[in-house]
Amino acid sequence: MSIDIGSRLRSLREARGLSQRELAARAGLTNGTISLIEQNKTSPSVSSLKSVLDAFPVSLSEFFSEVEDVGPPKYFYAATEFTELSPQDIGMGDGARVSLRQLGNAARHSLQVLHETYPPGADTGPDMLSHEAEEAGVVLSGIIEITVADQVRVLNPGDGYLFDSRLPHRFRNIGSMDCVIVSACTPPTF
Repeated sequence: MSIDIGSRLRSLREARGLSQRELAARAGLTNGTISLIEQNKTSPSVSSLKSVLDAFPVSLSEFFSEVEDVGPPKYFYAATEFTELSPQDIGMGDGARVSLRQLGNAARHSLQVLHETYPPGADTGPDMLSHEAEEAGVVLSGIIEITVADQVRVLNPGDGYLFDSRLPHRFRNIGSMDCVIVSACTPPTF
């Protein structure tokens, strides 16, 4: 599934009656950055995109969600049916791309579950993330450095985390292999 981030962001901004300058001020970015994102000439980090969406406010989940058909409840999802919340063109240089794959439509539930993959050198961006929720996860493979407020810890396979997501936080793969995490966030605000 290919998503035109620039067009979607521009549509959202225009629907809210905001200029690029107003959105940039709310997000703490330059209006030039907003312009480049809308023209698909630059790919924001996960944290930068989150800052822009928080200015509306809209979660990453809502931004990337597709309209699902109304029908019988869906309980099972094939790996190909997860929603990618971090398109493949978002990531930190050298091809290190974070993948945040969401199980189901978080807007229809009180729990958001993600299958996260951080290649070596990848991280969520230079800015710390913060959102109204609690989150927890377990590292399945690889290692990840997680910063929460003023604490920094390197987690190995089998290790986990649980924290108030309002605290500033960041994820960074400092290892030499992909780090895979399964995480949950409630309520779904990421």
